[in-house]
This record gives sequence, structure tokens and C-alpha cells, in this order.
Amino acid sequence: MSNALALAAVTAVLKDLLDTGLIDHQVTDTLGAGVTVSSLPPSAVPLEGTSAVPRLNLFLHQVSPNAAWRNVDLPSRDARGGPTGNPPLALDLHYLLSAYGFEELQAEVLLGYAVLLLHQTPVLGRAQIRTALTPSPVSAALLPTVFQALRSADLAEQVEMLKITLSPPSGEEMSRLWTALQAPYRPTVTLQVSVVLIQPQRTARVPLPVLRRGALDEGVVVTPGLVPPYPTLETLTVAAHGTPSVLRLGDLVEVTGHHLGGTARRLMLRNERFGVEEVINLPDSTNEAAFSFNVPALPAALPSGLYRVELQVTRPGDAQPRSSNALPAALASAITSFPPLALARGAGNVLDITLACEPAVRVGQNVSLLMDGREAPARPFAADASQLSFQFADAPPAGATPLLRLKVDGLESVAVNRLARPPVFFNHRITVPA
Repeated sequence: MSNALALAAVTAVLKDLLDTGLIDHQVTDTLGAGVTVSSLPPSAVPLEGTSAVPRLNLFLHQVSPNAAWRNVDLPSRDARGGPTGNPPLALDLHYLLSAYGFEELQAEVLLGYAVLLLHQTPVLGRAQIRTALTPSPVSAALLPTVFQALRSADLAEQVEMLKITLSPPSGEEMSRLWTALQAPYRPTVTLQVSVVLIQPQRTARVPLPVLRRGALDEGVVVTPGLVPPYPTLETLTVAAHGTPSVLRLGDLVEVTGHHLGGTARRLMLRNERFGVEEVINLPDSTNEAAFSFNVPALPAALPSGLYRVELQVTRPGDAQPRSSNALPAALASAITSFPPLALARGAGNVLDITLACEPAVRVGQNVSLLMDGREAPARPFAADASQLSFQFADAPPAGATPLLRLKVDGLESVAVNRLARPPVFFNHRITVPA
């Protein structure tokens, strides 16, 4: 594959193709003047002075993804976001080839020879690319620095050959393009070079070769029905409050799905932000549709946040454990002190509240307390804290009973009992003092 220098290398090869072709066809004798092949923006081409000479100018005006290659080697990342492949970046290059002449018919002669050269060279050969990027017998030290660097572009070693196609745009599109370039229009053809493959040099996780298909190398197993024969988690429901996929420390959680029975069952709770992976061992079971587990009650074990819940189980007839899909779950903080540890009205009608919570809030987490519709951030804490203090300006009147909710990183503590019909609030209220 090529590297990031490939775009410049393609332009250099095209310039060499045009320059060599003009020399072979003795265009200088035809025009009676020297000819230059450049790769400048049209607005930078000199039109006056000693530098204004007949020329062909090649300008890369657009780079687009190649439709045929853009989905190769997908997916390239696993469920955790780690690379599992190294797919190439496939690009099509779009050029403007303009002819500049300062006497009658010069531009037409130049453009005619350029179009003929491109027609005769629909594919850039590997030897042609190497010769253009590593000229001989010209000493490399005589080349500009950027051209010296292009020798390492690896353009000739990429899998796909470079194909040149003339692609005339509409008159309106050409008019808009030259208007955007803010340069005087010159006779122009557009061409596309496809495909440039750029591959980054990075490592990826590579799986081992497959030795057998299935436990007994039985090949493809046909299962009638629409339910796949693999462990699949579908719902997480907490028996204490009924809010789906919202857990608290010590909660009993009911999990439903299919193909959940087997031996050596382990449930993994993973939090990517803090690098936490909690393993809960489950007993062997023949129940294929459901199981339950208790969220560990240790306040320091699991921080509040988003988790991925995944089951590993060895199915009957399997020699190795299988992993289920991963369900998202939120571990919410819970206020454990009702009434609060401290509750007082201060000067300026400010309400000070200190309360306990679990799990402990870690440094860097965004914490606030909701009191009905009011919200106040936690006072700064320098270490993991299970006691937090808050100040509410313009406190409610004495005797009011607002509902408290603790919010950590956008996750609110559970305040609604959804098992009741209709749902009701838990008694997480305080009485505002005078």
C-alpha cells in the first residue's frame, strides 16, 4: 500500500508523463517557444512577465473516497473500540489540466497533445511510476526536497494500478469551479485518477486461523426458526424499583433472554471510563430464558456510570465458553442518608445540605443535587467521597418537602417506583427547616 505521500506522488508522475510526452513529440519546435509543465493553483500561474510561458498546468482540485474500496475489511474495530484490522484509505483524485498560451493556437496545440498522451496511457505502469519518482541518471541531490521525499511513497507497490479517466463536467459545474478558483479561465480538461490506496502503519489484533468449525467440525448448523442458537441477553430489570437497565449497589437484577443455560457461567460488568471489570460467578443452570444476580454491595468496587453487561457460558455440547451480546446498563448513585447528615438554613436564605451516598463518587465525576426543579453542584472534594455537601441559594420556604435526587455524570438516582400502578415517587424527601 501507499503512504500519505501518495497524492503528491501521483501528481509528480502525471507531470513526468506530460513533460516526457511533450519532449518526445517535439512540441517546442511546433510552438517555437519553450513549454513548462507545472502543478500550481490556477490563481498562481504567472500570466505576465518573463515567467509567462506556454504551459500545461495540472491542479488537484478534489479528493473523494473510492466507492469500490471504502467498505473493504469492515468492521475494523471490536466492541471496545480497539482495532481489529488495518483497512486502506481508498481515494479517487480529480484534476484540472489547463493549457496556457500567449499566442494564437498555442493553448490548443498544448491541450491536444496532453489529451492524446492521456488517451494513450490509460493505466500508469509500475515501472513508469518508479522511473518518474526515481529519475536516472539525474542525481537525487539535484531534485527539490519534496521530490526527494516522494521516492518513499510506495506508490508503485500498491495492489491496484492507477487508472486515468477523462471525466468532462457540465458547463455550469466548470463555470462554478473557475469562479471559485478566482483565476482567468483557460482551455481545460478534467481527469480522474483511481484508485490511490493509503494504509497507515499500525498494529491490530489478528485472530488465529480456524482449525475446525464447531465442536466436532460439523460445519454449518441449520437451525429452524428466527431465534439464533446463541446466548443472548434481552432485558435487565431490577426487582426493587422496576426501572429497566438502571442498577444500584446490592440490587437483585432479573435478566431475560434465550440460550442462557449451561455451566461455568460468568457475568461481566465492564466500565470503560474507569477500567473496571467485575466478574460475578453464576451457578450452573438449565433455565434457558432467565437468571438473576445481585449487584456487588461494596461501595468502592463499582463507580457510578455506564456499564456493559455480558454473559459467558459453556453450552451443552460445547468445549469452549460462548459470550453473549453486551447490554448497556447504568449504575446509579443512591442517597443513603434520609434525613440528611446536615440540613440548615444559613445567612442569605441559603440551604446547606450534607448527605451520604453510595457508591463513593470518584474524583473527576460531575456531581450535583436536584431538589425538585432546583440543581446545585457539589462542593469540591479532593478524594473519592461518600459524603457530599451542597448549597442552594433562595431556599424553599420552611416546611416544604422537596424531592432529592443525586446526579452523577448525568445519571440520576432512582426516585420512581415503577412497580406501583400508577408509578409513585420513593420517599426521598426532606423537610426544609426554618
